[in-house]
Amino acid sequence: MSFMYNPFPFDDPKPVNRPALSKETIDSIVAGGTPNVAKKFVAQIADRVRTEGVIVGIDGYTTANWNLFVNLLARECVINGFEFETVDANKATLKSGKEIDDMIDPLLIWDTKIDPTLLYGKLYHGGYIGLFDQEKMEQFRKDVPAMKTPGKLVVVAGYGSMIAELRDLYDVKCWFDITPMKTMLRIRGGEYSNLGKEHPGIINRTIRRCYYCDFECAVQLRKDLWKNNVPDYFFLDNDPKKLQMMPFEAFSKICAELVKYPFRAKPCYLEGVWGGSYMKKHRNLPEEMRNAAWVFDFIPMEVSVLVEAGKEMLDINYCSFVHKEGINLMGEKCVNKYQGYFPIRFNWDDSYHSTGNMSIQCHSDGKFNIENYNEFGRQDESYYVVVTGHEAKTFIGFRDDADIPQFFKEIEDADTKQVPCDYMKYVSYEESKPGLQVMLPAGTIHSSGRNQVILEIGSLTIGSYTYKMYDYLRLDFDGKQRPIHTYLGEKCVNQNRRASVIHDPDSPDYIVQKPRLDAKGEGWEEYILGENPQMYISLRRLEFEKMCEQDTRNEKFHVLTLVDGDRARVRSVENPERYYDMDFMDIVCVPADMGKYVVENLGKEPIRIHKTTLRDGFENDEK
Repeated sequence: MSFMYNPFPFDDPKPVNRPALSKETIDSIVAGGTPNVAKKFVAQIADRVRTEGVIVGIDGYTTANWNLFVNLLARECVINGFEFETVDANKATLKSGKEIDDMIDPLLIWDTKIDPTLLYGKLYHGGYIGLFDQEKMEQFRKDVPAMKTPGKLVVVAGYGSMIAELRDLYDVKCWFDITPMKTMLRIRGGEYSNLGKEHPGIINRTIRRCYYCDFECAVQLRKDLWKNNVPDYFFLDNDPKKLQMMPFEAFSKICAELVKYPFRAKPCYLEGVWGGSYMKKHRNLPEEMRNAAWVFDFIPMEVSVLVEAGKEMLDINYCSFVHKEGINLMGEKCVNKYQGYFPIRFNWDDSYHSTGNMSIQCHSDGKFNIENYNEFGRQDESYYVVVTGHEAKTFIGFRDDADIPQFFKEIEDADTKQVPCDYMKYVSYEESKPGLQVMLPAGTIHSSGRNQVILEIGSLTIGSYTYKMYDYLRLDFDGKQRPIHTYLGEKCVNQNRRASVIHDPDSPDYIVQKPRLDAKGEGWEEYILGENPQMYISLRRLEFEKMCEQDTRNEKFHVLTLVDGDRARVRSVENPERYYDMDFMDIVCVPADMGKYVVENLGKEPIRIHKTTLRDGFENDEK
């Protein structure tokens, strides 16, 4: 399930990346409103339309909206004296809605005892081709070429219309891309119907169907299109009235330049019942936001990257960038190991001056995810405390004296009978202070307590398999009892991770570790904060006053977070013009291909940078 179930509709203008783009690339971008884009598009293919006719294929990421553009193409054809015809590829090729339901519904969990929110299921791996009717496709392949004639523009549009089996039908191929936040806002606004559906359905069911089917089909197709450089044109469809168009070659060049720089992603902000006030003030978020419980600062499947291209600001789906520049960004070993996915996610959890703790929860491991969700990856996490108030606590593991069967009974009673659970009798905690690092391998019971801001760093798992085991009988914003996943929580929680074990350096479950010096240079030191064989990440901290030297060795990306200090510059040694200036609590990615780089203190006080990278030997892990 997508983490970003209900994003706040705010576009953060600050994290702008400014790679050095050629004048040719910048000049090839067409903007100025969708009517202008349609006019320029027709102008670029007009000679071919006139002499031989042109068939245009349009495909795009889930919720892409090309309707206005297509209507404007019809107008331009009238102006130019061309014939015009459209084909709805989905109506022409998809199986019936019932047939698709019969395929996908059995993959979804419908038992509310197991999944009270009805959000989980198994990923469908059959691609668009599995949703298409073969007889319809054969007829489609005959009908479309027959439409081509001199002086005529034919537009064939639909999700999956550019699969390998169909793409040879089109003279010009267009891909409409969109950021994950805009996608989710369109779904929640009733602007999208699932594949095979004629009308939008219940929001949570539409989102679930998207995650386990529609999104997966679109992602896999886009990866294939990028790998084979199939599209002729790339469109940014974040606002259907303000389309941005460029040759696919220009998009590729933009990605190739961006990956040469340290860069930031564009965060997404979400409200939550336990949310605090710190990030809202720190990031100058809109007053109407109740809080910013989660800041998805660098969650690959949920964020985008802002790129300045002349006068245009391009908001590009982060995964679109990853699929173009995976090896340069992540390193070859990482790409091979994690199937092209960016394997680590970063977000802020803000409970500062809030009304309560995050829920007591745990997550599932890789074996469970594969067997139950067809999902590739574990769901490990870690917390790094950055800001605290009075009496802040980080909950992790069971107490040594915890009666765990009694705990299970009490959380079940809390869920079914609304009887409060005395969770402090069962769950261990650390007194929170800035600099505390805890590791949370899958199965660890945990929670971020009230009155702190933590940097949460998690593993690859694309979905959010968070099993709330106790939530203090708390009501959600809509006044309803928050659902509890006692069944899944009990199946996945590791009962052996108790206080004495997680603090024991000789234990394989040593996950509350003391910092240890790993490297140093002139004026700087690097400490390991957390490494555990159960997790493929390495958590570190850089401490210095003026400058710190680092090296990706062209092998592994680094992700840096300024956790103490005002401002710092991350710049390439070989190409010092390639840099990013980060402020307090900004998260910057240093691509694997960067090589040697330095972090310079641009403020007056000493600097502490949290650094995350892949653990040495990660490529040999069985998991």
